[in-house]
Amino acid sequence: MSGIDVGEELGARAAQARALALLRIRSRALAVVITPAAVAVVLFAAGAQGHLGGPVWDGVRWAVLGVAVVVLLVAAAVAVAIARARPAVSPTVPVAEEGAPDLYRLVRDLADRLGVPAPSAIALTPDCDSWLEDRTHRSGKSRTTAEARNTAPVLVIGSPFLWWMRVAELRAVLAPVVAGTDSSAHPDIAAARRFVRGLDAAVADGAAPGRGALRAVPAAFTGWVARLLLRACREHAAEMERCVAATASMRAQGVDYALRIAAQEQVGLAYAGWDRLLTRVALPAWRMGRWPSRLDAGVVSALTELSRRDRLADGFTSRLGERPACDLLEEPGIADEATSLLAARLFHGGPAESGPDWAPVDWQQYPDEVVDRKWRTEAARLHRVLDAMGVPPASVADPAVPTLARVMEHLAGPGGPGEELAAGIGAAVARDDAQAPAPGPPQQTASAAGVDPLDLWGPDPLPLFPLQPPRTGTELLADHVAAMVCCAAVDTAGAAPGLDWLDGPALLVDGERRADLAVPVLSLVEDGDPDPLRSWLAEVGVRSDKPVRLV
Repeated sequence: MSGIDVGEELGARAAQARALALLRIRSRALAVVITPAAVAVVLFAAGAQGHLGGPVWDGVRWAVLGVAVVVLLVAAAVAVAIARARPAVSPTVPVAEEGAPDLYRLVRDLADRLGVPAPSAIALTPDCDSWLEDRTHRSGKSRTTAEARNTAPVLVIGSPFLWWMRVAELRAVLAPVVAGTDSSAHPDIAAARRFVRGLDAAVADGAAPGRGALRAVPAAFTGWVARLLLRACREHAAEMERCVAATASMRAQGVDYALRIAAQEQVGLAYAGWDRLLTRVALPAWRMGRWPSRLDAGVVSALTELSRRDRLADGFTSRLGERPACDLLEEPGIADEATSLLAARLFHGGPAESGPDWAPVDWQQYPDEVVDRKWRTEAARLHRVLDAMGVPPASVADPAVPTLARVMEHLAGPGGPGEELAAGIGAAVARDDAQAPAPGPPQQTASAAGVDPLDLWGPDPLPLFPLQPPRTGTELLADHVAAMVCCAAVDTAGAAPGLDWLDGPALLVDGERRADLAVPVLSLVEDGDPDPLRSWLAEVGVRSDKPVRLV
């Protein structure tokens, strides 16, 4: 037996031992519950045989019986509540086998090479990670208990992996994940996981708001009991999962191990590109009521741009000549659109379906639909706040004309007017955000089969994972002043809005991106010094006294 086989066997035994420890905790809890009933049985049996007689022992017997009945009833109610609690399921986009036969074939071949059960289904998530997820709790009404327990977990794949990785790299990255189905099929480990997930779901149900007093008190008590059990289970559950992961990794070492080491570099690169794409490119579009419908395709462009800029990434773009993993899907565009909408809902809290205020946008339309509208919307908000503050216009001849000079003269004035303007901008942004479209009913699409992926997560409000903390008033003011400068550059100097795959909205002057605007704007906003910005405007050829078109 090889060293890998020995390590795998030891890891499997350690995981099983931890699973048995979890099940013993469940057994001890059951023993505590039935102890009063056992004592009552002993007392009544002794009385029937002529022992422990007298009125005192009769009173003890009936008192213990009453306690036993109450404890059993409460325990039964708690057990039913835990059994009926619905563990949260990660929001995903399901991938039907008829929509990705090659992907299912790759996963099944991988499972055969590893000697483990194949996952029962495949789903995509807008994240740079992959895992197995047991969803038998969600299917208990449509299947028998035995069928639900024998169902293999669902393989969840990060959608950026499919677009950035090549087929061989995806297979290498998925090998240790698919290998985990072997542990999921072990009865002790599966039972221990169901026990822990049920406790976790009961805690979440107990903390859920919106219940009346009659339902809130029992739910809170159930949650308290579940928390006590979870504290006792925490160490064993963590060690069990660690042993399961180690065992799966050892089992997968025999499949594309050398390629997996190289593919891990692509995992880190994909994560970096995905994070930049969401925070710098997608987030401005979401705030403008537009959601990019090809985020996964965009991550390829972002990572290609990163490879071009970063000498450490040299050679990564040569992989693009190989077959991408997204070719394993029959209609990658539909899958990309579905995961892009799900990403918008998870990270921004957008509605579930498209509408006039929440429309998809292609990358070709991004500069006009997002960048230009963002600049002009922010410039218009800036002038509205200045009007509300009673700031006089820069042009006495035509006071209705919005100009950049008005903003610069106000911020360069005495008394530090930037703080008051920043507070006004922050209040205006908060009012506009409050009027944004709220999440609506689930979108009825073929990919979602009429089921909202977020319904399985729970009652948590959207967004589930905000990308950025709230911006300060100074940051908002700097963004609005920069937007006003960009509008003036477009209207008076022939500049154009553009898209930078790593930094988002960009100002193009003579076809080249100008990335040096932030410093002079901050000098004006924070220090009240307009000279750096005036020098920048003169270099680009922007006329601050000319009118600017607003939204």
